[in-house]
Amino acid sequence: AVAALLFLLLWRRRRAGGAGRVCVAVLGDLGRSPRMQYHALALARHGREVALLGYLQNRPHRDVLRSENIRLVPVAELRGLRVGPKLFQYVLKVLVQSVQLLYTLLRIEQPSYILLQNPPGLPSIAVAWVAGLFWGSKLIIDWHNYGYTIMSLSHGRNHPLVLIAKWYEKLFGRLSDSNLCVTDAMKKDLWVNFKIKAVTLYDKPASYFKETPLDLQHSLYMKLAKDYEPFKPRAVNPSAEGSAFTERDGKSGNVVKTRGRPALLISSTSWTEDEDFSVLLRALEDYERFIKEGAKLPALVCVITGKGPLKDYYNGLIQKLHFKHIQICTPWLEAEDYPLLLGSADLGVCLHKSSSGLDLPMKVVDMFGCCLPVCAIHFECLHELVKHNENGLIFRDSKELAEQLKMLFLEFPTLEGKLHSFRENLRVSRQLRWDESWDQIVLPLLGNKE
Repeated sequence: AVAALLFLLLWRRRRAGGAGRVCVAVLGDLGRSPRMQYHALALARHGREVALLGYLQNRPHRDVLRSENIRLVPVAELRGLRVGPKLFQYVLKVLVQSVQLLYTLLRIEQPSYILLQNPPGLPSIAVAWVAGLFWGSKLIIDWHNYGYTIMSLSHGRNHPLVLIAKWYEKLFGRLSDSNLCVTDAMKKDLWVNFKIKAVTLYDKPASYFKETPLDLQHSLYMKLAKDYEPFKPRAVNPSAEGSAFTERDGKSGNVVKTRGRPALLISSTSWTEDEDFSVLLRALEDYERFIKEGAKLPALVCVITGKGPLKDYYNGLIQKLHFKHIQICTPWLEAEDYPLLLGSADLGVCLHKSSSGLDLPMKVVDMFGCCLPVCAIHFECLHELVKHNENGLIFRDSKELAEQLKMLFLEFPTLEGKLHSFRENLRVSRQLRWDESWDQIVLPLLGNKE
């Protein structure tokens, strides 16, 4: 079988061809892989034909679906391989995924480049490399994190599987033609520990992450109020159409923010081990206590968006909380509604703790694109994104977060204090958007522009 595969590779191998075509691949859900969607859109903008390959669990952004230059290539997600011991299940899954992914990659039109997300890198890096041999394509790996450090969260750093995964990433990562990464700290680590040269491409917000006009805020709140109690009006006004945050006058049609409205706090998550949401829940318990003790703080609506394996666990914890001044909901938002909600919120909270300490939370990038101040939990290279006391605050535990919430929301919603100054700083510090950054850093790696 190996000899037959080698013969096939030699027989079918192309010289670098497929000019203008790029395969953007992730062995994960495309709908929850915004950076890879951004890559595809940037390539399409420059006239490239893009095969966007991955799982289709959640709908990608409508710009991706509407692009004439982007073709979605679905990979069926494996389920039901629960036969035998866990180690056997894992090995079987890797083998089946390898065959499945290679088959899919060899069926697309010949690409000149394969742009692959890592993690997950096992088995996708090796398979993409083999497919690159077949097509004569160049392999570019976009390092978001390390797969082995994510595995270590559940298995421990010295588990044999983790050590094998680290060896694998180190070995096959070196076979790439070019590498991108998300922080300068990761760029340094890739060179020092893996001898891999990478270029830093910071996550940047797409153009649709921006402050949401009041009219659009109201439409979004009214839409969410149909399904989520916290968005429903606290009092019925027969002369106005209202939500908990806004109301539209029945005569003039003008939208205003409701008096005494709650503050809107938002966080987003994949509900995995690298985000401990009990930190936020304990901080909210302290916030509730501050109000009971007489602090002049607003009621709070806390929205936590996303899907993931630990969502049911945390929903169970949330149901045991009995708040009088705080409401929590955990919706899954449509791709187009998420930027609108960020652009409508008062404060973002990030509990992402990098498994490697070398990646940055994209949710904060998107929040900053919407000029939304952030409280973020500390880890090693967070300072590359969050500037403490400038565009947000960094905390280390639930007590510190609770004190920050108290300080930021005192006398809310007056346009004074830290919360307002953080937002103003974000407004005036014009950062590069994704397209500008991508054109400067990635386009040169792809040879001719068009």
